[in-house]
Amino acid sequence: MSSGEARAIIGPIPEGRDAQIYDAQRRRLLWKMPSGLYLLGAMSEGRRNLMTLNWAMQVAQSPKLIGVAVECDAVTNQLIAISGLFTLSILHRDDRAVVRKFVRPAEDDRTTMTLSGIAYRDAPTTGLPVLASAIGYLECRVTERLDLGSHTLYIGEIVDLDGSNEGEEMTVLSMGDTRMNYGG
Repeated sequence: MSSGEARAIIGPIPEGRDAQIYDAQRRRLLWKMPSGLYLLGAMSEGRRNLMTLNWAMQVAQSPKLIGVAVECDAVTNQLIAISGLFTLSILHRDDRAVVRKFVRPAEDDRTTMTLSGIAYRDAPTTGLPVLASAIGYLECRVTERLDLGSHTLYIGEIVDLDGSNEGEEMTVLSMGDTRMNYGG
């Protein structure tokens, strides 16, 4: 969107409120909500992808369920819809430059085991890609899917994980560590 274009206001505006001011406040508040940055992995029919994702969270304790909201037009959304599986790579704060490599569909080079030039490995249970330098990762099997307009919410049960790279000094990457913003 260029600086001269007006931003479309989405959602209800309370009666008597200035729509532009209300929308700007709503966006700022939603952007301030704490949010991590992750790489969401998927694979189907030989195509692999990792994508930058910030809408992820644990949604249940028993069973252990993870929720991820994926933009409907994303390649990764299509891959998850077909396979019913996804991985979530937990990133170190120092990996802030890495996430920018995955805001578009990744180029897969199986010979060097890289996606968009960044090393990945296949998760042992699902075979889906995870970032090689990740603090840890979760492998999930989709148990629920909910279409939410611009995004699809997938609920996945953890079927395997690895947290062996986790250390006391590791700080997880969050949106506040970058100049990126998404949502609102």
